[in-house]
Amino acid sequence: MSFFRITLHRSAIGLPKRTNGVLAALGLRKRDQTVFHPVSPQFAGMILKVKELVKVTEVDRALSPKEMRDERRSVPGYWLERAVPR
Repeated sequence: MSFFRITLHRSAIGLPKRTNGVLAALGLRKRDQTVFHPVSPQFAGMILKVKELVKVTEVDRALSPKEMRDERRSVPGYWLERAVPR
């Protein structure tokens, strides 16, 4: 089963109440918040209503909160890309 990965990229401040209602129905409250919904015509229609505000990708499974946190985490430590001549 496929899922939509929906991330809110732009704020809905100053937009009509109908737009805010669609975002609330999708479960999006804050910028850069990500939610997963199954691929269906109902969710596709809601996404089309707010397509300028969200970024959507289709994924094969919904990630758990721990997996999303690990995805954002940077690689520990550091490395030198090029040695500086001395």
